[in-house]
Amino acid sequence: MSEIRVELTRRAALLGAGGAIAGAGMAATLPAHAAAPKQEALSAPVARYPVGDFEVNTLLDGAVILQDPQKTFAMNVEADTFSAASAENFIPSDSFQISFTPTLINTGSELILFDTGNGEGARPGRGNMRAALESAGYTPEQVDVVVLTHMHPDHIGGLMEGGAPAFANARYVTGQKEYDFWAAMDAEANGVTKLMASHVKPLAEKMTFLNDGGAVTSGITAMSASGHTPGHMIYMIESGGKQLVLTADTANHFVWSLAYPDWEVRFDMDKEAAASTRRSVFGMLAGDKLPFVGYHMPFPAVGYVAQEGDGFRYVPATYQLNL
Repeated sequence: MSEIRVELTRRAALLGAGGAIAGAGMAATLPAHAAAPKQEALSAPVARYPVGDFEVNTLLDGAVILQDPQKTFAMNVEADTFSAASAENFIPSDSFQISFTPTLINTGSELILFDTGNGEGARPGRGNMRAALESAGYTPEQVDVVVLTHMHPDHIGGLMEGGAPAFANARYVTGQKEYDFWAAMDAEANGVTKLMASHVKPLAEKMTFLNDGGAVTSGITAMSASGHTPGHMIYMIESGGKQLVLTADTANHFVWSLAYPDWEVRFDMDKEAAASTRRSVFGMLAGDKLPFVGYHMPFPAVGYVAQEGDGFRYVPATYQLNL
């Protein structure tokens, strides 16, 4: 056996040497080509899932990379704790990517859009919801209902386009408490109130205002989830014995806001209430094993949560909703 091995090794070495010589000759005679330029990172702008008889589309309005996430997602946490938790989950502690994902539901009789993205003129990396809508095979004119989960600019920015309603044939739905809170403030008080004045108030005559348990349409029910804003709403979607929850901004990061629901988030107006809401909502989702769409979860923004320790583990959806 040792002689055979030696012979095979010699033979392989000779063949390898011949191949290397031939390769060198070919390299010398082939014309040189310029390296192809690198392209920007790609992300499909639409994902589609069945929920009973409903068609659910998540639409990527954009995604941006920002710096210093501790100041946004862990205001009440020491730097060492934040860094360790980040490293444990294979994410950096000095930067992060955040996505913006409206949801479009075709019930079979109505086309319903939940939130409108950042809108025209948004900062780079945002404001692509209209293009995503068209990639899904729809036009703004086909949207029958626009639902606003709350009044932050990245949710209402796409309501107007060129000074006119972007969804010309739609009626509008939002929470009564949310609308009243922002409408009562001076229009020049801050960026939210300015956008409220220019984008939301002009549509008020076509708006329906909901409270907890109110229905957008059959199979779509509002649920109060305050804390992020005073009237922040989430929505239970039910069709054909299937359920899905649109959690809006209840949690804004798939690790820092879920595994550590008590970490304070800069954009949560009432931080204690927001933490309590996170525990309640995601506790329900974990207990009932329901899928959800999170507006700022990594695109396509659909997943599950499992109870883990004192928080929750995010589990991205794969093929479950297609079965």
